[in-house]
Amino acid sequence: MQAFLFYLFAALTLLCAFLLVINPFSRNPVTSAMFLVLTIASLAGIFILLDAYFLAAVQVLVYAGAVIVLFLFVIMLLDLKEEQRRRIRRFGCIPGAIAVAAITAVFTRTFLRSPFPSATAATAPGATRPLGELLFSQYLLPFEIVSVLLLVAMIGAILLSKKDLR
Repeated sequence: MQAFLFYLFAALTLLCAFLLVINPFSRNPVTSAMFLVLTIASLAGIFILLDAYFLAAVQVLVYAGAVIVLFLFVIMLLDLKEEQRRRIRRFGCIPGAIAVAAITAVFTRTFLRSPFPSATAATAPGATRPLGELLFSQYLLPFEIVSVLLLVAMIGAILLSKKDLR
């Protein structure tokens, strides 16, 4: 049963993530935000199957709760016109495709070169103390970089949502 649920949640995660990016139902960004909520909920289901209850709760509370609400506020504040939403710039597609290819290549190379962790190295499943120690010791620099990137994204969203007062 656990394998079936894993494949079900994995398929739902991939399907919702695909529909998040390539949305055939609507050009409305709110629909894409709702597919992001479904993707996050499916990932939380995978975390629960892995006995990582803390990560599942954080996934739902932080991402599906706070971040999606922030995205929806930014979408509502920007209030893009329909013709602005549908316009695709060819100049931006080429660098975007190159960036996606580069990220995929780096991810694939890293995945193929990384050793798989041994089963004896695992501690209690879902324990928060080893996660915190690992996050703030070995992964401190990437953690801080992500926090700065989130701050820059928030400032950018605020600047984009400001109206011209001319």
